Amino acid sequence: MTTIPFPSDRCAWWDEARYGLFIHWGLYAVHGHGEWAMSREAMPWDWYRLLADQFTAAEFDPVAWAAMAKAAGMRYAVLTSKHHEGFCLWDSPTCSFNAKNSAAGRDLLQEFVTAFRNAGIKVGLYYSLGDWYHPDWSKAVVERDAAAQQRFVAYTHTLVEELMTRYGTIDILWYDLPQGLTCDQWRMVELNAKVRAWQPGILINNRGYTTEDFATPEQHAAASAKGRRWESCMTLNHHWGYCPVDTAWKSPRAIASTLATCASGCGNLLLNVGPDAAGRIPEQAQTTLTQAGDWLRRHDEAIRGTERHDLFWYLFGPVSVKGNSLYCFIQQWYGEGTVIVGGLTNQVLKATLVGSSADLPFRQVGRQIIIEVPRENPDPVLPVIRLDLDGRPDHDISRVIGAADIFPTLPA
Repeated sequence: MTTIPFPSDRCAWWDEARYGLFIHWGLYAVHGHGEWAMSREAMPWDWYRLLADQFTAAEFDPVAWAAMAKAAGMRYAVLTSKHHEGFCLWDSPTCSFNAKNSAAGRDLLQEFVTAFRNAGIKVGLYYSLGDWYHPDWSKAVVERDAAAQQRFVAYTHTLVEELMTRYGTIDILWYDLPQGLTCDQWRMVELNAKVRAWQPGILINNRGYTTEDFATPEQHAAASAKGRRWESCMTLNHHWGYCPVDTAWKSPRAIASTLATCASGCGNLLLNVGPDAAGRIPEQAQTTLTQAGDWLRRHDEAIRGTERHDLFWYLFGPVSVKGNSLYCFIQQWYGEGTVIVGGLTNQVLKATLVGSSADLPFRQVGRQIIIEVPRENPDPVLPVIRLDLDGRPDHDISRVIGAADIFPTLPA
């Protein structure tokens, strides 16, 4: 793996953002079995390519998409410009298998970039290095044909150049599926150097065999080592691409809890939706994102601008830190009129229910902070209590009875 240094100021907006929208959209939306259906169901290519004739994007409204993302509290959005199927959402002069030549009949990527940029939302493009459509892909990775490898890599570089030079400022390049070739065969260091020349402010993820700007744990939140940026990418239901029978939607509470976990480790959440072939985002997805966005507006201070810490609580939920303030995300509201925080070594100066101007009475007994709260849960999604302390929050886990046996070491 090769590490490419970057200026820290380029990443300042991303560090503050905490929350982005992932959008998986392609021909798989017509079939409705998820984004890997072509591979998993061994679909004949001659059949699969005909899906382009049904990919109308007739109700695609990128302005509405952007408004939804903004209302949800998302600061950036990443769209699958090309997924593993090889279908390009832009009017590519290099790849004829594209949106302009489909039933949509236009450059969908341009509409997306324009709408989100006008809404003040940072723009990211997902690009799958793998490509089931291109005949040289299979020859290159399965047959190990050297000439096919060279042709396919040149093709890849050309498509990435189109994305980086035809649509104005691009804030994120999100690679995926680099399997089959080595970093040197991909000429990835060379490609990313060109990308940074075309887009000096861009952030690049770690899925192109170079570490680049940030790590990408998938379907779980796992903080990287201190000093390493990271982003958890997760689906809102079980699928990345459109699947109408998949109704296992995450709740606003689950989204809030994941945001809290990301904030506790100084990371971001990239949450995915899969529009249908007409360009409609499922109604339940929109409702859930709106409800989670309402929660985020009330608790923004506990999520954005937080700092990395080594505090370790599992008794009531994750915590985030900002200066001398500790934010406690209370996942279990017992209805007993108190919330107890144990193991804190600081003196508490003030306790506040975030989203309310009223201070909460409290008393400090040894390593216990006993906070008086309403018996009824004050927030249906996830209540948050802020403790203002006499210094940076510190937690002595050894004082929590049994914790040293259950959790003998602290996470990195």
